[in-house]
This record gives sequence, structure tokens and C-alpha cells, in this order.
Amino acid sequence: MNVYVRELKAHRKSLIIWCIGMIALIGSGMGKYAGYSSSGQSMNDLMAGMPKSLQAFLGFGTLDLSTASGYYGVLFLYILLMATIHAAMIGATIISKEERDKTVEFLFVKPLKRKNIIGIKLLAALTQVGILTLIAGISSLLFVGHYSETPIVGDIGITMAGMFILQVLFLVIGTAIASYSKQPAKAASFSTGVLLFTFILSFAIDLSEKIEGLKYFTPFKYFEAKNVMYGGGLEFLFVGISLVLIAILAFSTFVFYNKRDLNV
Repeated sequence: MNVYVRELKAHRKSLIIWCIGMIALIGSGMGKYAGYSSSGQSMNDLMAGMPKSLQAFLGFGTLDLSTASGYYGVLFLYILLMATIHAAMIGATIISKEERDKTVEFLFVKPLKRKNIIGIKLLAALTQVGILTLIAGISSLLFVGHYSETPIVGDIGITMAGMFILQVLFLVIGTAIASYSKQPAKAASFSTGVLLFTFILSFAIDLSEKIEGLKYFTPFKYFEAKNVMYGGGLEFLFVGISLVLIAILAFSTFVFYNKRDLNV
């Protein structure tokens, strides 16, 4: 448990910064909705005149931007991006930082097996991901609820559930890369590179129906707000794919790390 507390303390300041950033993102985003709605402009008409490529980049799709929940659905794409970047980075750094900071000997002289230490690190990372999700959920309920005339608890809850699954998925992508990589200092960069590639792929799919089949290769298409909020909740197929990938990548983290030689 000392290792668990140590990991939480080591990332305490960065987690606070990420939480403040999340609150600012949601607050400023919904503030823009208030500005547009009070000006009398029709957001749907305004966005309909934009090129399809720009609509895809901004994440508008088929959402009703005249409602607070519809506007939140657009904002959710960027909330999701921020949350998954945090998850990928924390997954990579929580594994690789011992070699990066030259503290391997300090940690691994403790009477714990290597797999136990990795398990504790994963638990600490999950705790931080959970805290950021909780902050995002509470902030969304407060800011969106302030402007919405209809109940939004269900919509916020379902989007946060999807976001948490993707956070855990990118978390274990980060841990697997860090466990396998022989360059621990670059593990976070590799992890965010994978994330940004899948994020760009999701845009490309929106622009061209010919590559729609590639949606299974980008987690950003699994739980889109327009589908989970208005399309019947989380799709079982994508939940299943996510859980299988999480299990495989978590298992790979233990296997890779147990076999590697640590740089002290």
C-alpha cells in the first residue's frame, strides 16, 4: 500500500492541473453556448452552412445545437480527447518513470514481486483516471444543468460511462507500450501518438463513408455522444471490443514488464 500512496503523491500536482483544465474546458464551452443562444443566432443554421470537413473537425454531426445537451454532445468530443490523453500519459509514465528518474533500485528492493508492484501501479493509475472522470461528470452536470431546460443526468451519465471505458483502454495502451519499450523516456510520446492517430482516423471516417469499416480501429467512434445520448446508450459490440482489448493489453503489461531488463 505504500507504493500505492507513493504513486498518488507523485502525480498529485499534475492531477490537480488536469482537473482544473477539465473544469475550465467544460465551463468555457458551455459559456459559449450561452453566448450563442442569447444572441438569437440559430446555431443549427449557422453550422449547416459550413463545409462538411469543418463540421467533422468541430464534431457537429447530427446534434441539435439549439439545446444545451446537444451542444454538450459537441463539446464532449474535446472532453473525451483531454481525458484520454491524460489516461495514455499516466499509463505510460507510471510504468516508465522509475527508469526515467533512476529510482528502479529504490522501488524494487522492497519485499514485493514485480507483478505486484505493476498491479499496484495500475490501481493507482485507475484511481487517478476515476477522479478525473468524476470531476468531469460533476462539472458537466453543473454547467450543462444550468443551461438545460430538460433533465440531463441520464445523458451525462451515459457519456461519462463511455468515456471511462476509453480512458481505461488508453491507460493500458500506455502501460503496454511503456512495459515493452526499451526507451522509457519516449513511452508517453508513443502512447499519445497512437491516440492522436486514432483521433484523426475518426475524423477521416466522418469525411468519407467509403472507410466507415475502419471505425472498429478507432476507439473514438465507439461511444460518440450523438449515438450514446440519442441512439440507445452504449453499444454492446463496442463495449465488448473495449473490454477484450483492455484485458489483452493489461495482461501484456505484466508479461512484458516481467521479462524486460530494467535500466538502473
